[in-house]
Order: sequence, then structure tokens, then C-alpha cells
Amino acid sequence: MTYTHLTIDELTTIYSFWKLNKKAYRVAPALHRSAETVYRIYRFLDAGGTLIDYQQHYRRHKQHCGRKPIQLAPDELVYIQAKIQAGWQPDTIINRHERSFSCGVRTLYRIFKHDAFGLFAKDLPMHGQRHPNGYVERRGKAGQLGRDLKTRYQDYPNFKREFGHLEGDTVQGKNHQGAVTTLVERQTKVAIVLNSHTKSSQNVNRSLAAWLTKLPRHLFKSITFDNGKEFAGWRTIANQFDLNIYFAAVGAPNQRGLNENTNNLLRKDGLHHDLIMDQLSDEFVQAVASRRNHIPRKSLNYQTPLEAFVNQITDEQLKFLT
Repeated sequence: MTYTHLTIDELTTIYSFWKLNKKAYRVAPALHRSAETVYRIYRFLDAGGTLIDYQQHYRRHKQHCGRKPIQLAPDELVYIQAKIQAGWQPDTIINRHERSFSCGVRTLYRIFKHDAFGLFAKDLPMHGQRHPNGYVERRGKAGQLGRDLKTRYQDYPNFKREFGHLEGDTVQGKNHQGAVTTLVERQTKVAIVLNSHTKSSQNVNRSLAAWLTKLPRHLFKSITFDNGKEFAGWRTIANQFDLNIYFAAVGAPNQRGLNENTNNLLRKDGLHHDLIMDQLSDEFVQAVASRRNHIPRKSLNYQTPLEAFVNQITDEQLKFLT
């Protein structure tokens, strides 16, 4: 409960009860104050002070109460600005414990909320508007393309806890000019961005096949896509690489929530809405993925996705990748 200061009316009432020799512990409930507050005034009056003296004394001390102004040292501010530019969030900056700070996580978020010290909320992830609850995506859907999530849970009872399951989607460029294919591993949140150039099923399959060819077989167990037409050729990938491929329900992006969230973060990291993607270089696409994979995540105990991913694979698989 927020504390409120004593008013003149309350002081006058307490003084009247003191003159009547009423016990302080009986007065306190009537004023909805603690007994110690009333006792403090009684002791002041018993010592010979007057009500005017107490009021002046109270006002002097009242000037020193309340939360102290937030201050950030110049070196802290420089560090925070550098990390925000690198894609870190305020809780990551504090809880990664790379250095000490004069404020906590909630205070730092409050600073961003009020655009103080040159730190702006617009620079944080997810600052824009989101779709309302119950929003259903209907663009470019081809109906249920393949096996649904019920089958996935039957095939992998420990799906939520085991490594090797991917969620996939595409991210389009400005005015539908070009696209990249995005994948994210559920346990480590490592992001993979494939330069498919367009959203055609042929190009998506080509980029998926080229990437999977470079990996140890069975490093990944399954991929869950949405029902976009670009994934209509999923059987070719499933058969060629012995991968189980599943599809979320039509119009239910929440069933691939990690992938949807990662796409929004990749937009912030470089795949902007106004970017034309049909002529992107492979180096640029990999730089965007690398930036995201080097940002610590709270859900990973402030490890980076890349650190978490490396901890999950064997030495033999790591040699194959390098």
C-alpha cells in the first residue's frame, strides 16, 4: 500500500484525543494509521512540544522522503547504449552480470519508458503494435498441408524438452519483393536464416536442401511449418533428409510462437519491412542471423543461443559442422 502523509485534520484530531487522555492504540484504528504513528505524536506532545512545533518538524523531515532521483554514471550509460545497439534488452544487460550497475532491471525499464538519459523505448524489441488477441492470419494459406501437431506429440512424447526440433516460416520483403526462409531450434533458440530470394516452393526447397546437406544427418529431428504455399513441396525435403515435417493449424501462428517471435526480432536486426529481399547477399543474411544468435536470452539463463546450441551437440557433430 502507498504511504500517505499526515494531514492537518489528522494532526488536529490526534491532538484532541491526546488532550482527552485517549490511548494511542485506540485512536490509531479510527484514523486508519499505525499505532506507532500516533504514539510518536503523543511522545512529542508529552515532551512539551506544541502542535505547531510538530507540524514544522514534520514538514522539515517530509522534504527528505520519497525515492531519490535516478542517476546513471557516464560509463554505465555508454555501456547500456552500446548493448542496446547490439540488440540486448534491459533485463539482459543487468542480469548477464558482465559489470555492476547503480540501478535494477525495473528501474532501467522505467528509464526507457520515460525516454530518459537518451535511452528510448522505440529502440527496444517489440515496441510496435501487435495483432490483437484472436487475430487469424489468412494470407497465402493452402489449407492443412500435412501432418498436424497431434501426430507430432505422438511421435515425440518429450517434444517440449528435447533438442532438435525446428519451427520454420518465411519473411517477405517490401511489397512482396523477395523473401528469406527462417528456422529456429526450440530448446536453444538458435536462428537460421536461409537466402531463398523468393517465396516460391522451389526456391524454399532449394535453400532448405542446400543447408541440410551441410549438416550431420539426424542432427535435427523435425520441422514445424505454417501452411503457406511455399512449403507445398515438403515431402521432398522429408524424404531426402529423413526429417519429420509437421504443420500448425491454419490461421494459428501461436502454435509456432517461438518462430513468430524470432521473425519479429530478425526484422529489428536487419530484415526490415521496407527491405527488398530478392537480391540480398548471402553475407548480409548470415550477418543478421549471427547478430541474433550472439544476443543473450533470459530464457536461456542469459546464455546466447549459439552458446546453448554448442552445449547440445556432440564433439563429433561439431567437427562435422566446422
